[in-house]
Parts: sequence; structure tokens; C-alpha cells
Amino acid sequence: MYGAIAGDIIGSPYEGFNIKTTEFELFRNRSRFTDDTVLTVAIADALLSNKDYTSKLQEYGRKYPNAGYGGTFYKWIFSDNPQPYKSWGNGSAMRVSPVAYAFDNLETVLNEAEKSAAVTHNHPEGVKGAQAIATAIFLARTGKSKSEIKSYIQNTFSYDLARSIDKIRPEYTFDVSCQGSVPEAIIAFLESKDFEHAVRLAISIGGDSDTIAAMAGSIAEAFYGEVPGFILKELKMRLPDEFIEVIEKFRERFLG
Repeated sequence: MYGAIAGDIIGSPYEGFNIKTTEFELFRNRSRFTDDTVLTVAIADALLSNKDYTSKLQEYGRKYPNAGYGGTFYKWIFSDNPQPYKSWGNGSAMRVSPVAYAFDNLETVLNEAEKSAAVTHNHPEGVKGAQAIATAIFLARTGKSKSEIKSYIQNTFSYDLARSIDKIRPEYTFDVSCQGSVPEAIIAFLESKDFEHAVRLAISIGGDSDTIAAMAGSIAEAFYGEVPGFILKELKMRLPDEFIEVIEKFRERFLG
């Protein structure tokens, strides 16, 4: 989960202020956690406490109402009768990373990723995006190579992963859809040399920078094995204590 959170925090100053280079300051004064982090922790807490996703997403959303949610999701947070709203946005994929660690087989991960998405993002593309990111993380953490991950994702989800970041970057614009950001995040991971490079590549595309980096970072953490210590230190300075407590409990139970 720290991988997703790192991408979110590092990418946060660049959403709406896109840069088209990998050469940038990792942490700035405006670097902060956003909805990507809040909802990732909410999913982790739901899995830890065996509570339903809806109640935990609403609980965290209401506690952190200014994290930058989309308008429809914001209304959903405060609804007395929350219902899915056919979203194909990347909100389902940015928050799914805990699911890939909580279960020991891919079939269950796929089913659970769908459940975590469908409480809001029950459009087929919204579900597909969450499943693709969860699958990539699961394959990465279970020792699959980049070529195996690429092949499986392409064959299962029909995403075009044959493009390069250098070809994507010049024309890429803001796109919050799963179909317009999940493949790009996966490509950033596939081209990366290490965790930091994955995040830098993801942000350099432009667009929804924090979310693309959160997705790429979540896969990169699983593949490379950890988030570098200097990045982890910066994250923890910017996170509420309760987030760190949930993450550490989650890691102890599911990664211990």
C-alpha cells in the first residue's frame, strides 16, 4: 500500500500542473495525500476488520471530506442509501491494492477486486480497471516477470500495453477513465528500472498524475519488494497516525 500512497503524494502537486519529464522534485511543499490514499486505507481497513466496503469508504470519506473526490463519489459518501452509479472512472483502480495482498489465489483476488469496485464503479470498465491493477500486483508479488505480467494483462483485459511512455507522453491529456489511465500506469511500471523510476515515468505522462502514479506505484512496490526508505520517511511525515496504524496492522497480518 505504501507504493500506491507514494505515487499519490508525489504526484499530487502535478495534477492540473502537468509536467512532461521525469526530472522533477519528488517532494514539494504542496505534496500531500489525496482521495487515492484515503480510499486505499479504507479498503485495507475493511479487509482488516471484516467490514463491508461501502461502510468503510463512507466512514473514511466523511472523516476526510476535502481529499479531492469526484463530485458523484462525494455525494455517495454522504448518502443515506449509497448505490453504485455505473462509473468507469479510475477511482476503483486507485484504491484496490490491498485486495491483491489479502488473498492467496488470483481467482479470489479478481472476485474481491470486483466487489471493492462495484459498490460505486459497477460499469464494466470500472470493474475491469480494478481487476487489472489487482491482478498486476498479485502477479508481481508472487514472482512473475514483467513479460509474464504484460502478457497476462493484455490477454485477460485486452489493454494495449505495446505502446511506450515516450510515444504516449506528447499527446496524453487528462483522462480519469479506467480505460484511459490504467493501461498507461501499467506501462509505466513495465518500463521502469526501479520503484522511483516507475513513479517518475507515471507522473511524466501528465493527466491525472497522482492517480496514475498511485496505480503504477502499487504494482512497482509489489515487483521491486519495497518502497525506498527515504521515500517512506517522507510519506510518514505526511500521513495521519491512524493511516500508518492501519497500514502496519495490514502488513503484519497479510504480509507478515
